[in-house]
Amino acid sequence: MTATLERLRAILVKDYKLAPEALTLDAPLEGLGIDSLGVAELLFNVEDEFKVTLPPEPVQLATIGDVVGYIDDLVAAQGSGTVAPAVAPTLPAA
Repeated sequence: MTATLERLRAILVKDYKLAPEALTLDAPLEGLGIDSLGVAELLFNVEDEFKVTLPPEPVQLATIGDVVGYIDDLVAAQGSGTVAPAVAPTLPAA
């Protein structure tokens, strides 16, 4: 399982109360009860979790795998592969 899928699954379990075992790459979003409005909400959560900016053009996402691929593409394009720590570490005085 990829890190992206693990993080996406955590969002779906927390926000949509879905069973983790149902969240496979080929699972259809609609079959999980996530309609087009739910996908839009999910993408806003993805934006926050992965520190990416969604492009304005609409995107068709049918499965969990489609969402994972979309996230991976956004992260690669925007260079947000890692999340910066909330507080920068301080170095001891020399």
